[in-house]
Amino acid sequence: MGDRTRKVAASKFRTALPAELPRPVKRTGSSRGQPPAHVRTIGVDLDPTDREHIRQKLGRRLSKFGASIERISVRLTDTNGPRGGIDKICRIKVVLSGLPSVVTEHRDASKQAAIDGALARIEPAVRSRLGRARMKPLHGRASRPLVRTRRAPTRGVEPARGSATPRSRSPAA
Repeated sequence: MGDRTRKVAASKFRTALPAELPRPVKRTGSSRGQPPAHVRTIGVDLDPTDREHIRQKLGRRLSKFGASIERISVRLTDTNGPRGGIDKICRIKVVLSGLPSVVTEHRDASKQAAIDGALARIEPAVRSRLGRARMKPLHGRASRPLVRTRRAPTRGVEPARGSATPRSRSPAA
């Protein structure tokens, strides 16, 4: 019985991200749940199964950061059109609550490779951005102040014996 509840709890975090949320259920900064993932294409044909597959992969990679994410957009474009070449670009933008957005981009010849490349980069980028936010001190105060003291120059005083600087000799009369 314990194994079954653990699997159900683990699978809750591995679900696909929704395409959209109804207006009354829109996320606020404090609400928990899955952020919406918008998939847009320009010049590339994506089946509904491909869109769902992208949302599944995003859910697997980013659901652990769900409380900090407001929305996710995936843009897949074909820059050269029908000419071919390395021209499929997948750009993923993750909008974080109270932090700058994280954007990753990958260019490849096939749309699946471009999507996989961008998905591989987004999780570490979001993790590092949230980690940096946690490391920042609150209200601009450092945990301990940085104090630098500078020795005042001493004029007319000879250095102590055994110091590294040589003494200047006065000319003999």
